[in-house]
Amino acid sequence: MNEPAVRISGLSKRFGGIVALDDLSMDVEAGAFHSLLGPSGCGKTTLLRTVAGLCRPDRGDIEIDGRSMSGVPANERPTNMVFQNYAIFPHLNVERNVGFGLRRLNLGSAEFNRRIEDALDMVNLGGFRKREPRTLSGGQRQRVALARALVMRPKVLLLDEPLSALDRQLRGRMQEELKRLQRSIGIAFLLVTHDQQEALSISSAVAVMFEGKVEQCGNPREVYFQPATRRVAEFVGTMNCFEGLVRPADSGRTPILVKGLCQIEIPVERMIPAGTDGRVTVGARPEMLVLASAASGNSAGCATGMVADLSFRGETTVYEVALENDGETASVAIPNSADAERFRIGETVRVSLKAEGVCLFSP
Repeated sequence: MNEPAVRISGLSKRFGGIVALDDLSMDVEAGAFHSLLGPSGCGKTTLLRTVAGLCRPDRGDIEIDGRSMSGVPANERPTNMVFQNYAIFPHLNVERNVGFGLRRLNLGSAEFNRRIEDALDMVNLGGFRKREPRTLSGGQRQRVALARALVMRPKVLLLDEPLSALDRQLRGRMQEELKRLQRSIGIAFLLVTHDQQEALSISSAVAVMFEGKVEQCGNPREVYFQPATRRVAEFVGTMNCFEGLVRPADSGRTPILVKGLCQIEIPVERMIPAGTDGRVTVGARPEMLVLASAASGNSAGCATGMVADLSFRGETTVYEVALENDGETASVAIPNSADAERFRIGETVRVSLKAEGVCLFSP
């Protein structure tokens, strides 16, 4: 097995009475695009700054490329950091900004220029060497900051919400550029973001943090469709949560009566321990629910409800359905295909559940 690019072991950090990192352990695999996702104050930026050497932990250790960083100052670590505000120097042109850190390496003139050219080519700014920062767009300034970090050839590139100041369209383009760049150069990226869509769309691994701990770490599909806890499920995307009553298992499958909806059957190996009263929480993403007209077909296995609201989101329409039997509201996402059935606010509908897509949590 390959050595991880970063190994974090038992990291703890307090600021007065506030616990920023709480005995946190995590690996960042070599060549991975790894995102740290979580609510404000969960410790994401503190963790990134600790890896960079800008913040000293109270306990624990960080290894980068197999070497302990204990006592190693920030300027001697094989990392470089791209900040939220870019932090490029307004009085230096692009070439001098990118080459700023190289000057301490005492490189020959030819090598110095070649490395600047290589870094600018990586971010598609090859013709911008003499441009002043004030003449650049937001996306171009962001790429100058990336080039300045990459020119030092770090083992790990650290990114602290580098796209948060960009408008939505430019942010989407820069997300794709970051993903392309990471794949082309092959080093580990460690990104802090509060944007769930960003983390899921560009990362190969996502660590979801709460209160200074990593609650789940996995690839984006695992984190979205197989959340480890209800807290992760409700933080990442939208999750419907229903009360479920477990019935006796039969022939390798466990029946669960989902309150207000229907009965589903779950393979025994997917079951979790139920509460003392036989209850579990059944989670379902909006795309795991199905809507149909109240007048259509067989109503077996369906619940009746009324469309309380709807939201058109381009690729999908999300319907909020007030369920008739328990008063709860279910979110249902329907792809906007040419033949998709459309529903109106106030219309009576039937809701069913795709049992294979549910998640089970402790009550």
